[in-house]
Amino acid sequence: MSDRYLEPHQARQRPATTYEDLLGDALERAFAGGVQDLPGLVQALNDSGLASPSGKAWTEEIYRQEIAALEA
Repeated sequence: MSDRYLEPHQARQRPATTYEDLLGDALERAFAGGVQDLPGLVQALNDSGLASPSGKAWTEEIYRQEIAALEA
């Protein structure tokens, strides 16, 4: 029996939006830079210049809401 797995891109229902691509890039840079906690991640997003969907500075709550919405 062979190992079965799903490539993340196979699960997509549509292509990523520009915003989703930019958010993913900012998150990848944060993790590559050693960020390992939510406060650091939020700070890295604010430092990246990528605005939250509301245009406000990122907060932990805004981040949680946005990630939950993107996973839905």
